Amino acid sequence: MRPLDAGIEQFLEAYSATPYVRELGIDYRGHGPNWAEMALPYRERLIAFPDEGFIASGAIFALADTTAGLAVFSALPQLEPIATLDLRLDYLRPATPGLDIVARVSCEKLTRRVGFVRGACHDGDPERPVAHITGTFMRTTAP
Repeated sequence: MRPLDAGIEQFLEAYSATPYVRELGIDYRGHGPNWAEMALPYRERLIAFPDEGFIASGAIFALADTTAGLAVFSALPQLEPIATLDLRLDYLRPATPGLDIVARVSCEKLTRRVGFVRGACHDGDPERPVAHITGTFMRTTAP
């Protein structure tokens, strides 16, 4: 068992209780050795344009950043502080009003100093993404 496996449940419990994640309503869906999946429930207060009912792109970005960070944590041999260096979302289409947004991100490469992520956000069909995600995260206590 990796040291991370023993502490990940405590970490997830503490992280999901943070005001930022709680306010957005981001839900943990799952994780594995180098991936994570989280969801942003459709809520009226996250809508950018009331007439159209689209979730604000900033809320989707926050979901992507949170999920990407968890993917990097999942790839680490043990928990350590990380920080977002660069995160890019290429929006492909508006999310369907009324549907939750799901982000699934994998840590494609982990070096001594940087984790590289890639993934997508969708609103129910992973084959029809709302946005593509790419980014890098700095390991702050790397040897």
